[in-house]
Amino acid sequence: MAPETDSIEMFFFPFVGGGHQIPMIDAARVFASHGAKSTILATPSNALHFHNSISHDQQSGLPIAIHTFSADISDTDMSAAGPFIDSSALLEPLRLFLLQRPPDCIVIDMFHRWAPDIVDQLGITRILFNGHGCFPRCVTENIRNHVTLENLSSDSEPFVVPNLPHRIEMTRSRLPVFLRNPSQFPDRMKQWDDNGFGIVTNSFYDLEPDYADYVKKRKKAWLVGPVSLCNRTAEDKTQRGKPPTIDEQKCLNWLNSKKPNSVLYVSFGSVARLPPGQLKEIAFGLEASDQTFIWVVGCIRNNPSENKENGSGNFLPEGFEQRMKEKNKGLVLRGWAPQLLILEHAAIKGFMTHCGWNSTLESVCAGVPMITWPLSAEQFSNEKLITEVLKIGVQVGSREWLSWNSEWKELVGREKVESAVKKLMVESEEAEEMRTRVKEIAEKARRAVEEGGTSYADAEALIQEIKGRRLARQD
Repeated sequence: MAPETDSIEMFFFPFVGGGHQIPMIDAARVFASHGAKSTILATPSNALHFHNSISHDQQSGLPIAIHTFSADISDTDMSAAGPFIDSSALLEPLRLFLLQRPPDCIVIDMFHRWAPDIVDQLGITRILFNGHGCFPRCVTENIRNHVTLENLSSDSEPFVVPNLPHRIEMTRSRLPVFLRNPSQFPDRMKQWDDNGFGIVTNSFYDLEPDYADYVKKRKKAWLVGPVSLCNRTAEDKTQRGKPPTIDEQKCLNWLNSKKPNSVLYVSFGSVARLPPGQLKEIAFGLEASDQTFIWVVGCIRNNPSENKENGSGNFLPEGFEQRMKEKNKGLVLRGWAPQLLILEHAAIKGFMTHCGWNSTLESVCAGVPMITWPLSAEQFSNEKLITEVLKIGVQVGSREWLSWNSEWKELVGREKVESAVKKLMVESEEAEEMRTRVKEIAEKARRAVEEGGTSYADAEALIQEIKGRRLARQD
């Protein structure tokens, strides 16, 4: 293994694509800032997305590097395969690299389902990065272990998730397919989780203390987030994930022209694909709310010829964008936007989000309350955390968990969109309480990653544990 030195060597093996790749890149940068020699393993095309950020860190003296494999998988394949793209073409390049240069440990994204066997065979300490917080893990484990979903009368019948500190009601329609159908979650995947050294989680203790305690009692876990806070400069925030494909300056100039706390930011992430009918309902709801908004329109479902990253193809109501422009009420953008810069802008008052964990944490860190519109993955659990545990958001009324290419059974109507927007954006005691709470949590997030904070301490603790394992092997 690595020679005995003061610093350990950590490899980070992120999944292909934004939602999982971005936070693991940030996590590698966090551990490098703690003195760990951090190497990110990536394909050539994906390394281009974060090369500039890593170069800046290297120039600042941080011990961080990128190793690119000869094989390549582009995240443009995500448009066809979704988050379950097969990355096994990297199996042999990973095995050879680990043989040539075994690290003290490797942090692996949960979607590299083939990688644990390779790492375990080589006797390298393996740590899981799962891309979400503690709360959804607790929800999933207690449903899997204690709820007989077959006994429910329908997909819409509510049930209480047992053994949680808060009363959390779910329905079968809001659950991922692997929970509805246990055969979709092989025992082997659970063994990979159980047999690993532990999990690195992009969260912080004060965000979900009851659930962090629950997880830590059952498994080694280190909460080292919010990792997005390692992006301190405007350049880092702009380049995070990939360079923006929109006119960043146009976006910021438009926001600069607005009053503080007056604009709703609308975005459903880099993976979600909404059908044209749903986009129209959102547009009509936003217009009826009479609130100022900035809307980053992503990929469009069921239009493969126009489902491009630049968002080409206009599925919004006829004349909508022109009316919003004339009224100076809304700005519609298409492509990849610098979300951190937008959320942190003084003009932003609320965020309509799909409740992806990255977006959730970024909104929390910016002190911005949310309108929750979960679609897939663990997002319906995140919605419960946001609206019922933390009480920093309002639900739009999404009820159906959707796999990558499944058909939408129902649309969320414009009336629900209008109602949720007004509830968050129009001044009221409830809205003000949400804003106060989320700003308090934002301050706790900043303290967590500073020296003396809980996330800072967890990062240090993991480094010390890995050092201890290295010394034990050398004895």
